[in-house]
Amino acid sequence: MKKKSKQKYFLYALIILLIVLIKGAIYSDISVEELKKEYANEHSKFIEINEMQVHFRDEGEGFPIVLVHGTASSLHTWDAWTNELKKTNRVIRMDLPAFGITGPNKNADYSIESYTTFLHFFVEKLNLEKFHLAGNSLGGNIAWNYAAEHPAKVEKLILVDASGLPTNKEPPAIFKMAKTPVLRSLFLYVTPKMLITKNIKEVYADDDKVTDELVTRYHKMALRAGNRQAFIDRAKTDFKLDAKINTDRLKSIQTPTLLIWGAQDLWIPLGNGIRMDRILVNSKLEVLENSGHVPMEENPNESLKILKNFLFKKELN
Repeated sequence: MKKKSKQKYFLYALIILLIVLIKGAIYSDISVEELKKEYANEHSKFIEINEMQVHFRDEGEGFPIVLVHGTASSLHTWDAWTNELKKTNRVIRMDLPAFGITGPNKNADYSIESYTTFLHFFVEKLNLEKFHLAGNSLGGNIAWNYAAEHPAKVEKLILVDASGLPTNKEPPAIFKMAKTPVLRSLFLYVTPKMLITKNIKEVYADDDKVTDELVTRYHKMALRAGNRQAFIDRAKTDFKLDAKINTDRLKSIQTPTLLIWGAQDLWIPLGNGIRMDRILVNSKLEVLENSGHVPMEENPNESLKILKNFLFKKELN
């Protein structure tokens, strides 16, 4: 009897522990207005595209540079680059549909075609005739597709650990979760901060650079009303990375292109950058040995030096 009693109490204790853990990981949606107070600033503007209020920033003067972030990120990933580039250029960046303050697309269409069309509408609304275009990860995929469709608009193309080619790597855990029916239902309510921390540590090469402030921003942006469902919809989208059309499209791009790649990228390995460089007809690949998936965020000074040399027509070292 004593043994059964101990087992029963152990089971009760385990259930209570699980309830406490789950309760601590349950987060309500954060309103747009609340996020604006913390993460919008004097440079933040909003423009309506496809019934979305798109959050963007437009800073500096000179030849325009448009910056496009990746999955589960926001325009803040370009903070360091913007602070430097706005000294000489007009720098424009936005929160893509499904992410940041912009939030979900009401049609739940997160295909590359939809994102590329969105970018076209965005630059047309701002009356941009010609500009440099940079993108990271998903943003890189959008950028090179846009350059293929609108070659006359893009002066120079910058791809930072860009997606668009198949990889032999397993999908990141957060993507697997979003594709699993039971887990994705749980994700809509249970979004622990430690999951976001794990995710960021996967994309950074140096864990010491993953600060609580950084994690908090990513976490709060994920909790923006509608963003969790949008992330699930985005993760379920099949980009058909093995389609021959992607290779053909990359080959068609004549725009001078700089590829910046983190040697320690666990999501889109360096091998993809090497392959992309071989496919593109007018490109240069630069590898940052101490960077992961987001070199512009993790090592802004090193990546900026390479970028500025490319933009201002100096020899790449």
